[in-house]
Amino acid sequence: MRNRSWIAAALATAGVVLGAALYIDELETGHSEGGLLADPRASAAPTSAAPTNAAPTGDGQCVGTQPLDTLPGFPDAEGGTDDTPFYRTLAYIDLDARPRHAAVYTGLSVDEPHDTLKIWRIPSAEFDADVCGAAEKGVKIRLYDTDVTRTHLDGLADRISEDMNRWDGTFAMREVGVDERGFVHVGVDDPKKAEPLIEEEFGPRYIKVDHVEQAYAGVG
Repeated sequence: MRNRSWIAAALATAGVVLGAALYIDELETGHSEGGLLADPRASAAPTSAAPTNAAPTGDGQCVGTQPLDTLPGFPDAEGGTDDTPFYRTLAYIDLDARPRHAAVYTGLSVDEPHDTLKIWRIPSAEFDADVCGAAEKGVKIRLYDTDVTRTHLDGLADRISEDMNRWDGTFAMREVGVDERGFVHVGVDDPKKAEPLIEEEFGPRYIKVDHVEQAYAGVG
């Protein structure tokens, strides 16, 4: 997993099933034929309390200062390739900070080559202090502002994907997924036809309609 290149705009698609054993893949919630991927999580509280006065700099970023091995990391990762400051900090944010700050949390993406975790959230000094204060030494965190929670986006995506075939004969809905930057991506064959109908049904906010090609299963 450490050799994978992660980008900020990773989208879950209707044709992809994420491996349950890869906790990193569970950071994104996919929608396919009206279903949400499961999101089983366990507590990953740090072994020592994070400083309450930690805060990002004025440009919305911080660098971890906690001693190495402060955080427990993902379950069963101890001693493996994912038992690093970067992944232990990631586990803390995803398994601990995220549910506790559900009222402000929007999304997370991973830039592993630069040891950077990118987080979108409704501005919150408490959340920023939590994640910046818990980050292990050297791990970089960048914070971006939104005005919507992941809970709201998941609900909206669930509604849109509840019956993806309802539009047949007008346009083809091919993908529905939450983008961590704060919107629901809807992939269709004909955006000009689809966008006004989708916005009329679900409203214009937090929805981005784009053209995507039809996905075909591999042969052989």
